[in-house]
Amino acid sequence: MRKLSGLERVLTAMRLEEPDVVPHFERVARRVIDGILPGASYEDLVEYLDLDGIRFIDRTQSWSYEMVDENKRIKRDQWGGLVRFTTEGDNPIPFEPAIKSEKDLDDYVLPDPDEEWRYDYLRQLVKRFKGERAIVVGVTDIFALGRENFLGDMGYFRGMVKNPDFIDRANEIMLSYQLRYVKNCIDVGADILWINGDWAMTEKPMVSREFTERFLAPPLRKLVEYAHSRGVPCIKHTDGNIWPIYDVILDTGIDGLHPIDPMAGMDIGEAKAKFGDRVCLCGNVSCAFSLVSGTVEEVRQETREVIRKAGKGGGLICMSSNSIHSGVKPENYLAMVKAIREFGQYPLSLD
Repeated sequence: MRKLSGLERVLTAMRLEEPDVVPHFERVARRVIDGILPGASYEDLVEYLDLDGIRFIDRTQSWSYEMVDENKRIKRDQWGGLVRFTTEGDNPIPFEPAIKSEKDLDDYVLPDPDEEWRYDYLRQLVKRFKGERAIVVGVTDIFALGRENFLGDMGYFRGMVKNPDFIDRANEIMLSYQLRYVKNCIDVGADILWINGDWAMTEKPMVSREFTERFLAPPLRKLVEYAHSRGVPCIKHTDGNIWPIYDVILDTGIDGLHPIDPMAGMDIGEAKAKFGDRVCLCGNVSCAFSLVSGTVEEVRQETREVIRKAGKGGGLICMSSNSIHSGVKPENYLAMVKAIREFGQYPLSLD
């Protein structure tokens, strides 16, 4: 087989076919980048390591923020809620939602998804990488957006029980923004959508199967259907134990599922057997254990095992079990990338 581009490699895996080698891309923390290529940009690291794609999240590159308390690093996000920024920089912690009552929703004015500046970073990536590497654009899942920024955990969870029509209204408002955002991203040149937001905890899903089907799945399905109408595949990220609801997630039409969380008992070999014929598996080298505290050889062997369990026949993008966060050893991430290239050559011969 001829050598494929990173974009071709990723799209082939997402069609559940075998590319030339198991594809790989990650979001990488600043500290890890500096440990591998001091002072380089994330984009430079992607090129240096020859990663197959480049990924960013909407809240980092396309959301607006207004400073509220500089000393405490508190800002008001574009939805109207308050968030506190951490040392990670791109992962603010919500602590006060935008909507506190149904009356707030009556008067609510959405941020404008058509503002040109929101797509400046994406345009840079398209100019540099289009056609060569997969440009993977993050979109916050409606459930995550609702419970973190828009209504807050208590408002969203209470509303599902006591006022489902209110949750439907809120979902539609958030979805109207996200659909326009997705349209604009695809127009600019996005190759893949990464729909980010957890539906489960380590032990079990966050809400019942009934509520998952009623409130969580329909907005996701609409995002996926629109993306598919434009020829763009979708990866859904959710940590946690999704065994009780995995079929609900797959029925939304997603093309990829990340990260098959090992911390929650999600074995990627079992996932391959149960639903690897329906969706591309994206995962799941542990960024809680081996990538953080393991040896280079332990990372190498765990990466090999992920490929052995889930790579046969294609349909695998080998990744970490969440992201390459600041606690990951730079040498361990390098070992993972090298192991993917070493063991991921098709046809696989690992058994």
